[in-house]
Amino acid sequence: MFYNTATLANGLRVIHLPSSSPVIYCGIGVKAGTRHEDKGQEGLAHFCEHLTFKGTQRRTAMRIINEIEGVGGEMNAFTNKEDTVFYCAIGRDHFRRAVDVLCDIVFCSTYPQQEVEKEREVVCDEIESYEDTPAELIYDEFENLLFDGHPLGHNILGTAAQVRRYDSTDVHQFTSRWYRPENCVFFASGDISFKQLMRQLEKVSKASSPSTPLTPSAPSTPSPATVFRHRGTHQAHVMMGGRAFAATDNRRWALYLLNNILGGPGLNSRLNLSLRERHGLVYAVESSMVCYADTGLWSIYFGCDPHDVGRCQKLANHELTRLAERPLSTVQLASAKRQLQGQLVIACDNREQFAIDFAKNYLHIGKERDLNDIVSHIEQLSAADLQQVAAELFDASRRMTLVYD
Repeated sequence: MFYNTATLANGLRVIHLPSSSPVIYCGIGVKAGTRHEDKGQEGLAHFCEHLTFKGTQRRTAMRIINEIEGVGGEMNAFTNKEDTVFYCAIGRDHFRRAVDVLCDIVFCSTYPQQEVEKEREVVCDEIESYEDTPAELIYDEFENLLFDGHPLGHNILGTAAQVRRYDSTDVHQFTSRWYRPENCVFFASGDISFKQLMRQLEKVSKASSPSTPLTPSAPSTPSPATVFRHRGTHQAHVMMGGRAFAATDNRRWALYLLNNILGGPGLNSRLNLSLRERHGLVYAVESSMVCYADTGLWSIYFGCDPHDVGRCQKLANHELTRLAERPLSTVQLASAKRQLQGQLVIACDNREQFAIDFAKNYLHIGKERDLNDIVSHIEQLSAADLQQVAAELFDASRRMTLVYD
């Protein structure tokens, strides 16, 4: 893959992946997520994402919607722990319109108080819907335990009580601090000229005054614990896991493969075969990993009958122990690599998600995402590499466990 990259005079970085597609996927990634919130600002990054669509110096909220939707395009956004991403899918003939609208809402939004008051209730409804879904809520509470109150552990949505306290001033202060061109990446993928893209960005992107680089604090390491929460659900929900590797740590490749073997999306994952197929104890079981700028985490989730929690934990522990104590055979290792590589090829065919992924990679570590490079790292892994990482991370004495019953 050949990427075009450049940096505008205002500090905005640009990354472009040419393709023959007449559909252009483009957007702006902002290095501003929940970890950039100060104490008492839980949910503010997500609230700012919502308000960014509610009017600029040149456009009303309705005009923002109609400029993209009116030509058949789609526009959306999401907030994560380390970033907020605004993105469009639009026909090639209208890509200049998408660039203009995206730069306008991110860098020139006005956040009018009347829109803040309306959007509060929209976000509060979203929070209430989320809190009615323990299988999702448990992930955020688990991260809060694992990061011991650090902003990385903040619930992305915050609480309804907090959201109702925020006003236009709070939103202006957060966005003026973080929604700056030098803290952002503009990304695009599709059949457009890089020169055309750069000319349009130079025309519409906002100038920026010099600023001091902003770096969020790193989390401390909490003590392992098992925490029970009584939520009165029919099913018990369980998460177990611990800290892992940063996005720049080469050991993450071994964990990437281990995670896929243990509880990835394949029905042949070890946890699915054990807890669901052999013993019929769960409907949903999975493992996951997340790499942040300076730390990371791995986790296992399953939902089961409350009477089966102990048995499921024992089976999960058995699979963790197997990976830490028994090296994969040559055949097992080759099969695991082949499966993950095939999944990556399929995932890359989702062009919108791929564009977002390479943009976030460039935003956080200044590198393009190259499938061949990822495959090369996976190919180089040995059974000993996997066993070493499993022994380091899967030790029960360093594990955090959260149980909803």
